Amino acid sequence: MDIKIGLSDTPRELTVSSNESQDDVLAQVDRAIAQGEPTVTLADDKGRKFLVRTDRIAYVEVGSATARSVGFVR
Repeated sequence: MDIKIGLSDTPRELTVSSNESQDDVLAQVDRAIAQGEPTVTLADDKGRKFLVRTDRIAYVEVGSATARSVGFVR
């Protein structure tokens, strides 16, 4: 599943591919913001970790967990 995080004052977004569920990712980000934590850590499907400042998060877009089709689909 792809997670896109928009950061304030930055034209680019951070894209992370994760094996976690949509609910787990959103709960993790919500919890960090609600508790006033300065950062939230997200892990991708390759084991890399991304540390994001919570005060800079403009939006979080969580994609579907379905696989993308390749080629011509009818």
